[in-house]
Amino acid sequence: MSLEHEAVPADGQADGDRRARADIYSLLGKLLARPPEGPLLQLLHGIDPAATPPDTAMHAAWRDLRAAALATDAARLQDEYFKLFIGLGRGELVPYASWYVHGFLMEKVLASLRRELTSLGFERRAGVAEPEDHAAAVCEIMGMIISDSELYLRESEFFETYVGSWIGRFFADLEAAETAVFYKAVGRLGRQFVDIERQYLSLPAG
Repeated sequence: MSLEHEAVPADGQADGDRRARADIYSLLGKLLARPPEGPLLQLLHGIDPAATPPDTAMHAAWRDLRAAALATDAARLQDEYFKLFIGLGRGELVPYASWYVHGFLMEKVLASLRRELTSLGFERRAGVAEPEDHAAAVCEIMGMIISDSELYLRESEFFETYVGSWIGRFFADLEAAETAVFYKAVGRLGRQFVDIERQYLSLPAG
């Protein structure tokens, strides 16, 4: 959404769990950055819930996201996104880590995140004004960290400090938001995925 990084391609392990996890973070980042249209909306239409085990929360979340995408269109998605995240003055939700951690925008967690991104080798893209603690940017960053053959060693630390402490609550709020229709399914997918990530990253290394 707002950053660029000279990535070091991940090794063969990324062909399995790491690549799948990075892809989900990347998708969530794209859906939170702007309403889907064109190729991305078509991608959602083609989701195959059977790729995940049946009778699981993630299977149901993928199924619901596909159904929500098929039931809407670009114009309705633009309107829904505006009401949720932009609004006249403010949207229904405030998708920033600072807001969820401190109750205010542009707070300490953003300053800390900016220092961390510098140490990881990330730079802001020219012309981007959105703060780096936006939910879309944080998801994008997690995806890039997981995909990098060097940075992935810091994924647990980054998740614990800048993701796990708040984004699950954000996704739960998105799922419950009054104006959410399509994005209710996005919130459900994000909430379920973050719960799985928390468990996965708490496992002993190796």
